[in-house]
Amino acid sequence: MNKEQTVNKGQAYARYGVHDFDSFDCVKLSKGIYLSLLFVLRGYIAWIISITNMRDKTAIIQWLYPDPALFYLSLASGVIGLYLVLVISLRRPDAANWVKTSWRHYKIIIIIALLVDLIVEVSGYWYWQLSSFNALISHAVIAILISYFTLRSKRIALNIADFPEKLPE
Repeated sequence: MNKEQTVNKGQAYARYGVHDFDSFDCVKLSKGIYLSLLFVLRGYIAWIISITNMRDKTAIIQWLYPDPALFYLSLASGVIGLYLVLVISLRRPDAANWVKTSWRHYKIIIIIALLVDLIVEVSGYWYWQLSSFNALISHAVIAILISYFTLRSKRIALNIADFPEKLPE
């Protein structure tokens, strides 16, 4: 790394305090990363919440997904999000090469996950009339906003560029 790259990297970290770094001296993950995963994994989150409901295990799923097919489509489109959760959980200094490679391509993978999720939603609307047009438009707007934020966020760019390394003791 030359002197100019070191200065630019230092300027990128200048606005962060000690509390913004994790135990590996990496900037803590952006809330945008978690927000994007929450959106992509909403079917799994509804499933987990409904399982923990002691009174009626299907009420929450029926409320969020009136048609069971829409729930199953949401689970199918969330598989890429599960993969990203796995990558984030394995993001350590001694991680396998596939984790490092996947992490470097996080932006592309989350955009693909959002696109697949939107395609599933559109196909559910057009082919099976599983949702309303307003729900489809809302879904598209949210997916576009999350994609835009992911692409423009400087913190997410820092997170992706900064992979944990072993620290000297």
